[in-house]
Amino acid sequence: MSALFAPLLLPATWARLLHLSVGLVFAGIVVLVYPGTEGVSTGRAVLVSGAIDVPLLCLVALVPAVRRAEGVQARLLLVPAREESIGVAPSASWADRGRTALWLVARVALGVAVGMLTVVAVGAAAAAVRPPFGPQVLLAPLALFVLLWLAVLAGRLQLVLATRLLGPSAAERLAAAELRAERLLERNRLARELHDSIGHALTVTVLQSGAAREVADPAFRERALEAIETTGRRALDDLERMLVLLREAPEGAAAEQPGLDRVEELFAAARATGSPVDAELDVRAGELPGVLSREAYRIVQEGVTNALRHAPGTPIRIRAVVAAGELTLSCRNALTGKGSSRKGGGKGLRGVRERAVLLGGECEAGPDGPDWVLRVRLPLRLGR
Repeated sequence: MSALFAPLLLPATWARLLHLSVGLVFAGIVVLVYPGTEGVSTGRAVLVSGAIDVPLLCLVALVPAVRRAEGVQARLLLVPAREESIGVAPSASWADRGRTALWLVARVALGVAVGMLTVVAVGAAAAAVRPPFGPQVLLAPLALFVLLWLAVLAGRLQLVLATRLLGPSAAERLAAAELRAERLLERNRLARELHDSIGHALTVTVLQSGAAREVADPAFRERALEAIETTGRRALDDLERMLVLLREAPEGAAAEQPGLDRVEELFAAARATGSPVDAELDVRAGELPGVLSREAYRIVQEGVTNALRHAPGTPIRIRAVVAAGELTLSCRNALTGKGSSRKGGGKGLRGVRERAVLLGGECEAGPDGPDWVLRVRLPLRLGR
């Protein structure tokens, strides 16, 4: 029993009925203006109104903003389960204008149909309660009940039409999918940035604190604490920059990111842990595009972090050379027993490979004689 009456009490039902009435009001105004109501039959008035309504609604649909206004109104009054199923973008093509015209005509026609049925049902209910009273009195509540259910069904039909005719076009769905893909790529990039930056800082901190605990030299402990502080501050700066980007603040896009010109800071932190660094950077200032310099910094950072994590205390040899239109980076360290377990690499090496592929380059990582080598080749320009 509740299934028969529950839909009649839903707020969405009455909101949709209000939306239907707007179409009825529009048609009613046209009837009052032309042909008028005096001396004109109902059937003729409806036919004349329809002949005027359709061309007028088609002309209105040519205005791009009309589609947006109809979408906003439909979202508000038709109460869709998913708001995004009804678009709120202006018309961007003739196909959008055509669908908008169909929607306007269907909306007005449905409103007129419900309005006429309402007049008929209310008239029947009123006739049933006139004296002399008899069994026909029972027809009055039945007529009103049927009328309310017609309003429920008409509202649901209107929602279906809005979803089909005002829903996002193929171009809009493609644009939304591209936007979701871009956001996913950006989130993955930020995840790599955090992994590289914070992972490096934690590796240096652990090694420095462990060395400071083992060595009794106060001067060494002082240098270790200074290195931990410097690395921690740099990691906090990177973390703050990432949080700004995640909040999508306007200044986030302009936040400074480290480039290859700042790798000496990485080498200084590594040397402070007791790992000698032999670096040869054959790259002139300004020779690399900004994005390539930033990605190269993260790749070198990952190489140094891996060396510190898997072969602490052993020499690290870094090479960066620009030749034949490409940048070649390599990081080499001793292949210790612990480091030999790096068969496929962890998330860091996967991130390096992803960076290389996105920049059109190549990445190799694995044993090379007694050493472990990370080698990356990146074109200076995409398409080479």
